[in-house]
Amino acid sequence: MLIDFHALAPIALFGKANKTFCRTLLINCLLITPALSDQSSANLNLETSVGVPNSAPLLLSDAINTALHNDPWLAGNLQQQKALKAKAIASAALPNPKISLALANLATDSLEFKQENMSQLKLSASQMLPRGNSQSLKKIKFTQMGEALPHQHHNRRAQLSLQVSQSWLDTYKAQESLALIVENRPLFEQLIDIAQSKYTSAVGKTRQQDVVRAQLELTRLDDRAARLRQQQEVGLATLSQWISDEESIGLRTHKGAKAKAFIHHLDRQLPKLDPPSISTTDTSAVLLTHPAVLAIDKHINASQTDISLAEQHYKPQFGINAAYAYRDDAPNGMERTDFFSVGLGFDLPLFTGKKQDQEVKAAAANAESIKTRKWLLLRELYAGFDAADTQLLRLNERQHLYKSRLLPQMHEQSEASLNAYTNDVGDFAEVMRSRIAELNAHIDHLSINVDRQKTIAKLNYFFAGGKRLPTGDRYE
Repeated sequence: MLIDFHALAPIALFGKANKTFCRTLLINCLLITPALSDQSSANLNLETSVGVPNSAPLLLSDAINTALHNDPWLAGNLQQQKALKAKAIASAALPNPKISLALANLATDSLEFKQENMSQLKLSASQMLPRGNSQSLKKIKFTQMGEALPHQHHNRRAQLSLQVSQSWLDTYKAQESLALIVENRPLFEQLIDIAQSKYTSAVGKTRQQDVVRAQLELTRLDDRAARLRQQQEVGLATLSQWISDEESIGLRTHKGAKAKAFIHHLDRQLPKLDPPSISTTDTSAVLLTHPAVLAIDKHINASQTDISLAEQHYKPQFGINAAYAYRDDAPNGMERTDFFSVGLGFDLPLFTGKKQDQEVKAAAANAESIKTRKWLLLRELYAGFDAADTQLLRLNERQHLYKSRLLPQMHEQSEASLNAYTNDVGDFAEVMRSRIAELNAHIDHLSINVDRQKTIAKLNYFFAGGKRLPTGDRYE
C-alpha cells in the first residue's frame, strides 16, 4: 500500500516536532517494503505481473521429457536404423539370375523351324557371383554404419537436453529478474512520494532535481522490466520449438487458436542439476566414450571396410551360365536330339592403374578424413570441458562471495544511506543509487545461480558417455 505523502505536506509546516515525525514515518515506510529475498519472490503472483495465463508451471524436467518425446529427429534416426538393417540383409543376397529365351538358327528362306538341323528354341540362365569377398564385406559395412546410429541417437538426446536446459534457464533468468523488479517497484514509488513530500514541505535538503531523478529512475526501471518481459516471451517462444507437438503446430494454422506451448510459464523454483562426479583423471576415458565419438568410431570402421571392398576389385568376377536348346523333328520324321550347354565366365582386371588403384586410394583417403573428424571432435570436447569446469569453479566462488559478503554489505550500504538522508546529512541521489545497486546485486546473484546451472548442464553433456542425462536416463 502506498501512503499519500502529499496529504501530509501541510502538517510538515508546524516545525521541528513534525520534522522528527517525518523521519520516523520515512523509516517505517521503507522498512515495511518487502525485502529482496527468494522467499518473498516465490510468493509473487507472476502470472498477473507478466501476463501469462493461469496454467501449471513448466518444469525443466517436463520440458526435457516433452522435447525428447516430440523430437522428429529421434524418430527419423530409428527409421534409419531399420533401413540400414534391411540393407545389410539385402546385401548378403546374390544378384538376380538372368533368364533368356531365344529362337536360334532359323532358316531365312522359309522361316520353317523344322527345316534346318540347327534351328533351336533355346532357354538359358546365368548367375553372376560376388567379386571376392565383396558380398560379405558389404553386409559388414552396412552393419557398422547401423551401429553408429544408436550412438547418434544418444548424442542427440544429450544435445537436446542441453539445448532445452539452456533455453529454459535463460527464460527463467528473465522471468525471475522481472519478478524482482516488479516486487521492488513499490519501493521506488515510495521514494518518489517521500521526495515530493519533503520537497513540498521544505523539510531537509530535498531539491526539485531529486524528485525528477526519482521519477527518471522509476521510468528506467519500467523500461528494464519491459526488456525483461520481452526476453521472457522470446524465451517461451524459443522453448515452443522443443515442446510443441504436431497437434499444437496444427492449431497455429487456425485463426484465433493458441498453441499449447504458449500457455506455459516456468516454475519459480530454480532446478538443482547435479554436476558430474567423475574426477579430472577420468576425463580422457569418459570423453573417449562420448556417444558422438563412438559414432565416429563406427564410421571409421565402415571406412576401413570400404578399403577392403575396393581391394576386391583386383579379383576377377565369375559367372556361370546354362542353356537348354530344343530342336524339332526333321521333315522326314527323324527325331533330333536336344542340346544342353554349361559355361563359366569371368572378367580379368588387368588394367588397374586408372580404376582399381584409384578406388583404393580414394577409400583410404576417406578413412583418414573421418579420423581427422574424430580428433577435431575430441579437441572440441576437451576444450569445452576445460572451459566449463573453470567457469563452474569461478561461479562457485562468486556465488559464495555474493551470499556471504556482497549482498549483506549492499544492504548495509542502502540502510546507511537511507539513515543519513532521513537525518538530513545524506543525499537523496545516494539513496537512489544504493537502492538500485542493491536491486542489481540481487539480479546479478540470480544470474550467477542460473549460469551455474547452465554450466553444469554443459558438463553433463560432455560426460554423456558416463553420466546420467537430466531426465534420469543413463547412457549405455
